[in-house]
Amino acid sequence: MKVRSYILRVYQNVHTWTGIIAGLFLFIGFFAGSITMFRMAIDDWGTPPSVKLEQVEFSKIESALPKLLAQHEQAQKELTIRFDEAHSPFQWYSQGQGRGLRLDDKVVNASVDQNGEIITQDANVNELSALVDMLHRTGGILGDVAGHHILGEFIMGFAAFLYFVALVSGVIFLLPTLTKSFFALRTKKGASRFWLDTHNLVGIASLPFHIIIAFTVVVFAFHDFLYAGLSKVYGDKPMFPSDPPSKVEYSLAELPTLSDYINKAKAYAPGYSVSEIRLSGLSGTRANAAVSLVNENQVMRGPNNDFIFMHPYTLEIQTSSVANGDQGVWGSAVSTFFALHFGSYGGNFGRWLYFIMGLAGALLFYTGNLLWLEKRRQKQGGQTKSVCFMANLTVGVCLGSLLGVISCFAATKWLSIGSININVAYMWVYYSCFIGALCFSFYKGATSAAMVLIKLSIIACLWVPLTSIIALVIPTLGLWPATGLSQITLEVCALITAFVYFKAYQRLEKRAYFGDQESIWSLDKSKQLSVEGTASIAK
Repeated sequence: MKVRSYILRVYQNVHTWTGIIAGLFLFIGFFAGSITMFRMAIDDWGTPPSVKLEQVEFSKIESALPKLLAQHEQAQKELTIRFDEAHSPFQWYSQGQGRGLRLDDKVVNASVDQNGEIITQDANVNELSALVDMLHRTGGILGDVAGHHILGEFIMGFAAFLYFVALVSGVIFLLPTLTKSFFALRTKKGASRFWLDTHNLVGIASLPFHIIIAFTVVVFAFHDFLYAGLSKVYGDKPMFPSDPPSKVEYSLAELPTLSDYINKAKAYAPGYSVSEIRLSGLSGTRANAAVSLVNENQVMRGPNNDFIFMHPYTLEIQTSSVANGDQGVWGSAVSTFFALHFGSYGGNFGRWLYFIMGLAGALLFYTGNLLWLEKRRQKQGGQTKSVCFMANLTVGVCLGSLLGVISCFAATKWLSIGSININVAYMWVYYSCFIGALCFSFYKGATSAAMVLIKLSIIACLWVPLTSIIALVIPTLGLWPATGLSQITLEVCALITAFVYFKAYQRLEKRAYFGDQESIWSLDKSKQLSVEGTASIAK
């Protein structure tokens, strides 16, 4: 395909500058987003077994519910009932409400003993997965604006818009050589050519995924403005119809059984299974029951489930996210946007696929910055201040954010030993690593900083499974080993990440000392390698 050269230059410039402006924000958003595909596994891994109470048979849960509500008034405000082995049968908040990232939430876990009596266990909520999700949504930029929004959400929405422009312009710029260079990874023509081929391959191969993510992020970030504009069309008619709150106040004695909720949900949504039931406001006129449904063969609105909202006493269904439910045109459209962004279809295969494509997306932005740095250096005939600044910023932001998240994982079980607020500690660990890495990168330079930050990241990755080994060897410390497939898989992923970092360090070290002396990644020859380092590279 032939495209005029001046048109290609225009699209190349558009692609370059939109990518550079948005790339660092999107790097954090993509790698953190890939991790959030397994939020439930992270919560399970990071919660001490001592605060989890044993799951029991459904019949015991059902018979214990009236007694629990009568004994614990706080549970009447909001009670979650779960049926899987990874959670306690009952849970309610004694402090906080579980919305978003909160640092001081406390819950009460409850179960039933052999005599049918209610047993409880107080616990702090581990917000590690919520912290990662916050980074995914905001890039780590805090600050409330427009009521319930975080400043970083709007910035990420703007970055996603630029990201969409970069995608379109990049495809147009690549069209003339697409058939020749799509699967070419030319490792023998220099590092710049290799990174260019990698960048193009990742971008084109996952283009549909990137278009979906870019579009949905813009919708999520600016949905209030979109709704406000559409409300002018709808007038007084609500876009998302909902039933008015009941004026009748019911008593707990009139509450249906759990079997009634499950049977009602299954009749409404055949093929779905019930994962949890959340009862709220049972003592007032705004009583509600939210039933979480799972069907791996359907597109689900939430990250892990669909839902049905019904009146907890009359069982009248108010709204749902089920594909064949009565959610209306706009409700169905919103559900589709959520499902496409969350990857909540295809079960674990879909989650792993989104996980891999999310990491590939982060690689796309990182390699884009590397290409710009090398091309800028070649165009300007040397390492100018602007090139060095961008190199330092790229290393500090990318490797700093990675180190911060990995360090939170590495510190999780050790922080749980003491009485410290673990969620406050997470914030200190992450932002200390991130800001420290950024400052260190500008102080030492991109290459020297990258070598140190990669080493620290390797140590943090290895510390995750090492903690489980220590827990097995010295059980009196209060640590706990990984148990179950999901927890073991998480720690295996930490080992794989450490290996990837190690290989990256070897390549960086070789390029720093033996690569192109004019490259931004080159170190001064006077900084000789140690004998051991030279031997490892030569080998």
